Amino acid sequence: MNRARVTFRQDDLARALKAAAKAHVLVTRTEIAPDGRIILFHGQESTAPASPFDEWKARRDAR
Repeated sequence: MNRARVTFRQDDLARALKAAAKAHVLVTRTEIAPDGRIILFHGQESTAPASPFDEWKARRDAR
């Protein structure tokens, strides 16, 4: 019995997610097809990194 050819590596997914984050795209779901395709589903574009005030406000409202 031969081993199946590896079509997907964890580094490939990490690269795809890093590229999406750099483009300020919020990835909501990820699928990996049997042929190795990585499909990223995204919602709304995320905003630029939050200001310290926004982070504080989010923590305060989370209570």
